[in-house]
Amino acid sequence: MKPKAALLIVDVQNDFCPGGTLAVPDGDRVVEPLNRAIGSFVSAGLPVVASRDWHPARTSHFNTFGGPWPPHCVQGSPGAGFHSALSLPPATVIISKGSEPDSDSYSAFDGRTADGETLAEVLAALQVGHLVVGGLATDYCVRSSSLDAIRAGLRVTLLSDAIAGVEISAGDSDRALEEMERAGIPLCTVEDMTCLL
Repeated sequence: MKPKAALLIVDVQNDFCPGGTLAVPDGDRVVEPLNRAIGSFVSAGLPVVASRDWHPARTSHFNTFGGPWPPHCVQGSPGAGFHSALSLPPATVIISKGSEPDSDSYSAFDGRTADGETLAEVLAALQVGHLVVGGLATDYCVRSSSLDAIRAGLRVTLLSDAIAGVEISAGDSDRALEEMERAGIPLCTVEDMTCLL
């Protein structure tokens, strides 16, 4: 029997999209395919989970306090909001990460719901054994979340047409994809995804 699937949408937030403070080049191009994926999961009665960076204003993650990144996705700010065209269903489980002042938390598995549940606890309660992953950025939070899902014993599929990388160094996304494929994570388009549900 196929394990129950859930869709994990990683960090499709305003600050990671064009015009944001840490924009992924053409990052908003993931929205349309993710909306199609959301529609398929909702139609199949399967859960949708969305992670978000949710940083305090003062954190060692930011270059203003010695970290690697410009300030982004500060709790409650417009930049921390999900992209306005992303059609998240009302029942979406929201996972917030990077909320502690001394944490980077690239992986959705480092985050928690508003009730304090980890992603692993949410997926276990929903009896999910397969994560279908898309979002931003391929070379950071998508990579970390997908590899942590494999380590947690889940089956993982990556939506090749619903991811985009920040590419601090040229080739970062390709290297991340190769690492994920070596870990046993196949690539699949949103169109071909329905055979997995």
